[in-house]
Amino acid sequence: MELRELLQYNDIVIQCHDNPDADALASGYALYWYLRKMDKHARFIYRGRHAVTKSNLSIMLEKLMIPVSYEPNFADKPELLVTVDCQYGQKNVTLTPAQHVAVIDHHQVTVDLPDQSEVRSNIGSCATILWDMIRKEGLDVSEDRLLSTALYYGLYTDTNRLSEISHPLDRDMLDSLIVNKSIITEMSNSNISLEELKITGKAILDYDYYASHHYLIIQAEECDPNILGVISDFSLETAGVDICLAFYISAEEVKFSVRSCVKEIHANELAAYLAEGIGGGGGHIYKAGGTIRPEKLNKPAESDLAELVNQIFRERLNSYYDKYEILYAKETVLDRTGMKRYEKLPQELGCVKLTDLFPLSSIVEIRTLEGDVNVKVEEDKYLMIGIEGEVYPITKEKLTKSYRPLNDSYSRTFEYSPHIKNVITGEKKEVLPYAKGVISTGTSRIYARPLVKAVKLFTLWDEEKYYSGDPGDYIAVREDDEHDIYVIRERLFHQLYQEII
Repeated sequence: MELRELLQYNDIVIQCHDNPDADALASGYALYWYLRKMDKHARFIYRGRHAVTKSNLSIMLEKLMIPVSYEPNFADKPELLVTVDCQYGQKNVTLTPAQHVAVIDHHQVTVDLPDQSEVRSNIGSCATILWDMIRKEGLDVSEDRLLSTALYYGLYTDTNRLSEISHPLDRDMLDSLIVNKSIITEMSNSNISLEELKITGKAILDYDYYASHHYLIIQAEECDPNILGVISDFSLETAGVDICLAFYISAEEVKFSVRSCVKEIHANELAAYLAEGIGGGGGHIYKAGGTIRPEKLNKPAESDLAELVNQIFRERLNSYYDKYEILYAKETVLDRTGMKRYEKLPQELGCVKLTDLFPLSSIVEIRTLEGDVNVKVEEDKYLMIGIEGEVYPITKEKLTKSYRPLNDSYSRTFEYSPHIKNVITGEKKEVLPYAKGVISTGTSRIYARPLVKAVKLFTLWDEEKYYSGDPGDYIAVREDDEHDIYVIRERLFHQLYQEII
């Protein structure tokens, strides 16, 4: 859906979920701002049993001048109702009749969506989606610092102080916004009430510790999701604890926070694993979180939801630990018995010389769908762009040995176009305009075999961040370098390599 589709209506009401949080308020505010820019009359409301009373949200409403009104008895039937940060028909939003309905949200889909809907469940906040939709309409929200500050705070709170961001679009919004930092600080320092402080203490005192894998599980009372981050951050400082999982249960969702202090376990991967099939999760390597939808659980009628959720978390944590073999490429020599030899198929890929983008010795951040990677610009260092837009470093020696130039331009489109930023100056450049086409020479040969057990592989060029491979994916090693080991996705392998008979 594009925002311009909403301009065919005249009487428009924007509704966020009951008991709105910062992301819901920011998202509704952004849509209201867009519609007013387009000379459309719009009203922004929330309903439910309670008006906003939390200190940080009261400051947000006042200082950022958010034009929302509390309408518990709203009786109009507008021409168009747009729900933001929620889905029409869900339990957490009071049903408001309307002639037409549209939905903009970032949560897992749990109801039938109307034709006019934009739901991106892999984005960290609904505020990010509105920012992206507005910029696609040719408008810049940064011209309004109050709106920019609201959008920032929406993402900030919905991703536990930015610790659970997993999609590069969220980071792109952060880079682009011009915000009032003093208001952000004021709201952030009013986030915990005395009651929530008590909730934090009670939860920490009632922990469950599992010595076999060094993890904690802590259940809290229903609270602001940021409190879970406070609980798990504090608890992770305990000696002998590698992983902390804190969660609460509400009528609408199970919200959880994950923290890791060991490089062998990425919190974002673990969060996604815990919620697989029953919700969603993501974030950073060391800080992440997610949501489980109670309606997706096979809960027996007489069973206790808290007991069931605890059981799910315990079983999934244990199975996650048992799932992987950990390999360090620098220290590993693979047994090639049973591995077949392959060579690269003539597939067009992209190649970028880092010194074409930034000066020698610059520290740059490469942003891709897989995450951010920091590298130093060196004379012999290049970037390869794979067939799905994945980006990885390569030395000039290996590049010239394995590929030959194809043409001076490289024209491909991907779900997310990688870009690169100078860490010191903040200057940002798109990668693809600098890319040149290359094709395999057929001399890049590897030994490979399908994985029968999932692995976490620390490669030669990144000893802090592992790459996961599942059964069916391929583990491969270059023929000319026994420590250059990597994982190739099953869906890509036969597009990239052919067996040497």
